[in-house]
Amino acid sequence: MKFLFWFSLVFIIYTYLGYPLLLLILSHLRKRDVLKGDILPKVSFIIAAYNEERQIKDKIENTLAIDYPRDKFEIIIVSDASTDKTDSIIKSYVPCGIKFVRLSERRGKETAQKQGIDISTGDILVFSDVATILRPDAVLNIVKNFQDSAVGCVSSTDRILSEGKAESGESLYVRYEMFLRKLESKCYSLVGLSGSFFAARREVCFPWSIDCNSDFNVVLNSVKKGLRGVLDLSSIGYYKSTPGRRKEYRRKLRTIVRGMHTFFKNISLLNFVKYKIFSLQLFSHKLCRWLVPFALINLFFSNFYILFTNKNIFYNYSFVAQCLFYIVGFVSMKLKNFSSFSIFKISSFFIIVNLSVLNAWLLYLKGKKIMYWEPTER
Repeated sequence: MKFLFWFSLVFIIYTYLGYPLLLLILSHLRKRDVLKGDILPKVSFIIAAYNEERQIKDKIENTLAIDYPRDKFEIIIVSDASTDKTDSIIKSYVPCGIKFVRLSERRGKETAQKQGIDISTGDILVFSDVATILRPDAVLNIVKNFQDSAVGCVSSTDRILSEGKAESGESLYVRYEMFLRKLESKCYSLVGLSGSFFAARREVCFPWSIDCNSDFNVVLNSVKKGLRGVLDLSSIGYYKSTPGRRKEYRRKLRTIVRGMHTFFKNISLLNFVKYKIFSLQLFSHKLCRWLVPFALINLFFSNFYILFTNKNIFYNYSFVAQCLFYIVGFVSMKLKNFSSFSIFKISSFFIIVNLSVLNAWLLYLKGKKIMYWEPTER
């Protein structure tokens, strides 16, 4: 039980602290800079939408305001058989040069994106969610990275709009993820892109899998073709945090289940001999993160058992600390008055994420695939 306790504790520490520290060291030993250039390739900007009548107009206006030569910039919006006013709003902008496609039946985000790819003509494909707001220079900035022939895809930097409120647990998590991606990009490659706004060479978008996360699968395609994914700090996608723990939970669950299908479909990328540092990145960022809930369970119950068999006071303190952390998290979920305290936000979001991972494992092992998505209210 002591071995189980310490193995679980070290595993959790490695996943959240050890891996970033390892990346920090590697980034200094083998820094991989990106060769940027002021290039203007033909760009296809693809937006997948489902029942987005509240936000689609703002997204279209924001996209039309993007500073990029019009003769090299096409906007494609695909409606995944929307049942509200989304389609009519998009159609009103067709005279502005927007290409509109409507699926006859609902097939899911990746299917909608594939329809956009099929009619696109750009050398660089840019994907963006409806809820994401971009600066006018966002596309100019993101395509500069493709001057580097080793770059297959580029991720934007996520930035949550707090609207003057205290940071949410999601916001703190996003900041951690961006820090991690920055280090991964310096070492070799990102493991996943920001689904809200990313760009890719046309060739790395094939094969396009409709049952895999596009922002994850495109990176894996790039690595298989000898290319890498990088983070661009000057390309920022702005969006609001998810309101409510329940919606936050559903969004994480959907993302993780699809991520697991993508991961195990490309399990060959864990071949450390062939893919070297990327295999380490993939293992540490994805698989280790998904195994944390089991390590947490082992840590808690092995610690509980040790209380009755070992007199070392350290185990008493560690068990109390775990209990307090979970109590704080569950209390924070119920009482909004604690929203201004970081420890409450962190613990509640941590619990939500790991509960969603446990649920995702159950759904994955049952063979459940989540093909459809609902627009996240932000």
